[in-house]
Amino acid sequence: MKRFLYILLPGIFMFIGNLQGQPPKYSNEFLSIGVGARALGMSSTQVGIVNDVTAGYWNPSGLLGVPEGSEIGLMHAEYFAGIAKYDYIGFTKKIDSTQAFAISMLRFGVDDIPNTTELIDAEGNIDFNRITPFSAADYAFLFSYARQMNPKLRLGANFKVIRRIVGDFGDSWGFGLDASTQYRTGNWQLGAVLRDATSTFNAWNYSLDQNTIDVFIRTGNELPENGLEITLPKLIIGGGRKMDINPDFSILAALDIDISTDGKRNTLISGDPISMDPHAGIEVDYRRLIFLRGGIGNFQYEQDLPGEETLTFQPNIGVGIRLKRFSLDYAFSDIGDQSLAVHSNIFSVNFRLNN
Repeated sequence: MKRFLYILLPGIFMFIGNLQGQPPKYSNEFLSIGVGARALGMSSTQVGIVNDVTAGYWNPSGLLGVPEGSEIGLMHAEYFAGIAKYDYIGFTKKIDSTQAFAISMLRFGVDDIPNTTELIDAEGNIDFNRITPFSAADYAFLFSYARQMNPKLRLGANFKVIRRIVGDFGDSWGFGLDASTQYRTGNWQLGAVLRDATSTFNAWNYSLDQNTIDVFIRTGNELPENGLEITLPKLIIGGGRKMDINPDFSILAALDIDISTDGKRNTLISGDPISMDPHAGIEVDYRRLIFLRGGIGNFQYEQDLPGEETLTFQPNIGVGIRLKRFSLDYAFSDIGDQSLAVHSNIFSVNFRLNN
């Protein structure tokens, strides 16, 4: 436990130091959605317990939980009645008994958006044939590395490349680093991730034709300007404990806390610049073959028409099945429409391969 704290505390000091002198700004929020139906069914409580290919996203230190060989993970989800599509693919492989690497790609996009800036020609005529489709898509490429320091302690890191595209109007490139650790002691599994440890910077470039500029001006919209978006550090700490009920059944309970630094957020514990967002999950398994999962998170305060404030939350459930080297997982988020989030059906599969 002491060694775990020795690793975590310097990260906390780095995290606090990054708060000074940088204006908070929302950026790259698509990277907060999460990957893997197992994780999303447990309300994203993964930083301490993740042990498969999705660790490249949640906590790269967890890549060392994958058995010898390699693993491939795939996920597809749709949001807002299928308007937005979210996809993930990841690959991990053990370098040796103490090292592992992974490559992951994520895409969150809305396709076939009508571009109506040329709907009306210079003479004022409406021509629907002038409408053309475009896509707004965010991509992330994660390059992960993990190393076993001793039987209990693991360290990891991510180098990430962000690519964001809005049709032919604008695009950006971004780069960032994550640092992580996991610590195992008895039935306890602890972890911490410092996302965007040095802040992540997205450089935006816009190229608008004169017609589009005129439309923006006539409709009272601001013209976008080239510049930088900054993603400030986020510290995620958490852990879980596994309990065996009998030889056939076991329970894994987990709790994570996301500590953001980009200004006041609508979370359970809200402050400026630091806000905290706790979320909890549980997984019950039968002989490591069949899994039932649940979680609760996304606590937010909502005001009704009389102006009274109520606390909303997002419950999730999920199931999974594992057959030898193949696993299939499903998650359903926002049961009963308890929160402002739109519910979604999420499917993911993992394949473990021999060397």
